[in-house]
Amino acid sequence: MVDFATLRSRMVENQLRTYDVTDRRIQDAMGEIPREVFLPASRRSLAYLDEPVALIEPRPGDGGRFLTRPAIFAKMLQEAEIESTDVVLVVGAGTGYPCAVVGRLADSVVGLESDEDLGNQASDLLTRVGVENAAVVVGPLEAGWAPEAPYDVIVVDGAVETPVDTLTAQLKDGGRLVVIEGRGLAAMATVYRRSGDTVGRWPTFNAAAAVLPGFEKPAEFVF
Repeated sequence: MVDFATLRSRMVENQLRTYDVTDRRIQDAMGEIPREVFLPASRRSLAYLDEPVALIEPRPGDGGRFLTRPAIFAKMLQEAEIESTDVVLVVGAGTGYPCAVVGRLADSVVGLESDEDLGNQASDLLTRVGVENAAVVVGPLEAGWAPEAPYDVIVVDGAVETPVDTLTAQLKDGGRLVVIEGRGLAAMATVYRRSGDTVGRWPTFNAAAAVLPGFEKPAEFVF
């Protein structure tokens, strides 16, 4: 039988801490939330590997959906500087894992998911693990979720190849957005911060993740 509690502890020690994730709140949250619960039964044994794990296999027209590598996700949260009073939007909620972790750090969480089946799973699983301050809504990821805006923090759990202006417009003054920009090993985790009508942009560290639906670069026609 798989000892998930031990694997979770090793993930924190061997992946998060060695990747310079020093925020103890993030370490504790990821050391407590059962990541395996948010995966299909056939992939739960892969939950604590240092690699992305598929929620939905790639299909024609899309690249599938994944849980981001634990260390990358944790470091993105560290860059977001989430406070206990913050209202956070998670773009790309998947089956709910990123919402569960952020729920341990913030006051309340809105998880946005474009796939209705994943969104329904997320709602059920968050209830199962006792997360009471996160709600999942279904809609296009690139549109954000204006009904609950503005947000203190927006976390995009995946990569984008298109501008995120619609999302930064939903930040409060002083709000932060963290996202991985680009595809493959050249991609960069980037923080946006709103100050009045100005939005600053700071690349932070190299990070790769699957591109989320709605954020793909338009296909180029070659003549």
